[in-house]
Amino acid sequence: MKYINPVISGFYPDPSICKAEGKYYLVCSSFQFFPGVPLYESDDLVNWTQIGHVLTRKSQLPLEGAGSWGGIYAPTIRYNNGRFYMVTTNVTNGGNFYVYTDDIHGEWSEPVYVQQGGIDPSLYFENGKAYFMSNGEDDEGNHGVTQCEIDIETGKKLTPSKTIWTGAGGRFLESPHLYKIKGEYYLMAAEGGTEYGHMIVYAKGKTPYGPFENYPHNPVLTNRNLGGYEIQGCGHGDLVEDENGNFWCVHLAFRMINMWVMHHITGREVY
Repeated sequence: MKYINPVISGFYPDPSICKAEGKYYLVCSSFQFFPGVPLYESDDLVNWTQIGHVLTRKSQLPLEGAGSWGGIYAPTIRYNNGRFYMVTTNVTNGGNFYVYTDDIHGEWSEPVYVQQGGIDPSLYFENGKAYFMSNGEDDEGNHGVTQCEIDIETGKKLTPSKTIWTGAGGRFLESPHLYKIKGEYYLMAAEGGTEYGHMIVYAKGKTPYGPFENYPHNPVLTNRNLGGYEIQGCGHGDLVEDENGNFWCVHLAFRMINMWVMHHITGREVY
């Protein structure tokens, strides 16, 4: 496969991806802008077409008081049993919630709120269970990647929120996603902050609750400390498996004006 980065250029931060019925679908953060959460479709992971937005009604996206640091943070898109789910945080109004649809080209549901704090929520489905995770504080006050099981129809918590991983040692642990690959569970996240120290790290465990062991060569993806690289800030990624069993990672990064000029004007893009 040949591709040129970024695969989606411009202001499209915090990408998340899933595969369904032979196609790939991707969402990004939208912050204080309406409509919210741009939605893309692709046949090949390289050529992407925007097919709309996920949050298109005021009832889905209240933005009162949302300045440039408010609104929608870090969505995750997942597909399970014929239904698409998009989970995110409205940091200004309401907190963590998800919406769903059975028609990716149609309207999405009203928000279903989950009573777990933090930001950057994600969903993982297995054996009829829905696992909800975010980065923040669990029910006992412990900080890290926090997880509970929920009733996917109502958003009600079925188990207490529990911290399952505290990261690989970097600052600003965020963007957690859980995957099962060849019988083991991989917990991937970002650290270092969404700027020049950004990186992707992961850990591996035997159950959805771990215990998780850090990959000894973390970070697994970063451009930190690489002077002269115009592409910087690599992090906040999500994995998808293609039709041939290969795994791909979409992640954010930004392009500096020049390899030695540390400013960027196009925002965080999809790589």
